[in-house]
Amino acid sequence: MPWTETPIHFIDFEGNAASGIIEFGVVTLRGGAIAETRTRLCRTLGRVAPEDTAVHGLTEAALRPFAPFKDEWEYFAGLRESGPLAAHFAHAENFLLKGAWAYPRSAPDFARPGKTTAEWGPWIDTGRLYPQFFPQLGDGQLEQLVAACGLQAELDALAAQHCPAGRRQYHAALYDAFGGALLLQALLKRPEFVASTIPWLLQMSTLDAGKRGALQQGDLF
Repeated sequence: MPWTETPIHFIDFEGNAASGIIEFGVVTLRGGAIAETRTRLCRTLGRVAPEDTAVHGLTEAALRPFAPFKDEWEYFAGLRESGPLAAHFAHAENFLLKGAWAYPRSAPDFARPGKTTAEWGPWIDTGRLYPQFFPQLGDGQLEQLVAACGLQAELDALAAQHCPAGRRQYHAALYDAFGGALLLQALLKRPEFVASTIPWLLQMSTLDAGKRGALQQGDLF
């Protein structure tokens, strides 16, 4: 089944282990096109260090009026049930999501069609895919790849339409989620990748040889 037959939910979080998730952005691809977005700020669970504020622009005081991220359980559990999650260097998003809820509800195992799992992953990871196939583009940093692929103008146009005022730059959650989603679209429009399947994308996003081998044993093709 081609990748376009299954929704893909591209996620970005701002926050860390100390603060918890303080902003999320989600871009859903359906039929290969951007179909839905969602974002909001979240009350912090702990301290937001000044050096973190210098990166993402968010402070504890500004976040106090917002509901905590844990209120989004139904939304994120529902995403996981409908399609695989994706991120740019997904280890950070997986870590923060598991910090909020260790496991989702039982959901389809998109790496092994026909089976179910109670894990948030595996993830489709553009931060792992691009360096494998295009090492000449560098080490996979989001801003660098968006520029190298000629996607900056499209990203800024989408941000102007969908991102909240003041959150239309890198290290803002929905903006970064759009950047990753555009990179995934661009990759999968290339002739050599247009017939990709979701299981193959999940396999190639997994660099650990043992874990990749375990995915391959599921008759992924």
